[in-house]
Amino acid sequence: MSHTEPSVTERLEETVKAVRAKVSLVPRVGVVLGSGLGAFADGLKELVKLPYETLPHLPASKVVGHAGNLCFGHVDDVPVVCMQGRVHIYEGHPMWQVVHGVRTMARLGVSCVLITNAAGGLEAGWSAGDLMIISDHLNLSGMHPLLGPNEEALGTRFPDMTNAYDTRLREQLREVSKAEALPLREGVYAALSGPSYETPAEIRMLRTLGAQAVGMSTVPEVIALRHMRVRCAALSCITNMAAGLGSGELDHKEVEETAKARRADLQRLLRGWIVKAGQS
Repeated sequence: MSHTEPSVTERLEETVKAVRAKVSLVPRVGVVLGSGLGAFADGLKELVKLPYETLPHLPASKVVGHAGNLCFGHVDDVPVVCMQGRVHIYEGHPMWQVVHGVRTMARLGVSCVLITNAAGGLEAGWSAGDLMIISDHLNLSGMHPLLGPNEEALGTRFPDMTNAYDTRLREQLREVSKAEALPLREGVYAALSGPSYETPAEIRMLRTLGAQAVGMSTVPEVIALRHMRVRCAALSCITNMAAGLGSGELDHKEVEETAKARRADLQRLLRGWIVKAGQS
């Protein structure tokens, strides 16, 4: 007897059903917390934390700095769901699984999502610790979350990516950064598959192509959310200067330490943005 794999939609329904059996809150805003940034979720009011491994189809990340929990709660009176860590292509997960978390948030009812990441900086005048709004991306990973048959229940075959990083959500980030006196960079994020850091030649190529930051996540999630017509914005914490632009060997420990150093500022920015986005 032949065994057919469940569709993406069927897997989503199973995950959402499992979540709703444990949590009654209907989130309005979603946040993906990248390397070293997961602590924000621990501060949610009325926090309910579901480890990924307790939910169908959500594998736990094995990367240091990614706790692997789906967290529900409130920021002021805005109901929120946070992904405390994510899985990556380079861990060997199929692409549908890499974006399953954000698709689950979309199915749970969020109207918008903010995705955060740790990224390498490509601008000579920037430094580790800078925060950057992503204005657009270059998908150079060689992979795409919508390859294969399209599931019409989720979205159109050819989604428009002109406003992938929602103009209004980005403006709200700027408004909060101004009110909190937190300087924000803005630029294009280049996504590569990893897990090795880029070579100096690759960094020169990315700068020539017009990128300001480089990382190994975020882009698949943005594509999957736009496929489902969920508005999104993204924020990079520049945790290291890319190969050839800084001194010393690139190390994931540095990424975590820099993200930790900006934790308080980032939490202020996230809180302010959630309140604005949750009211619009």
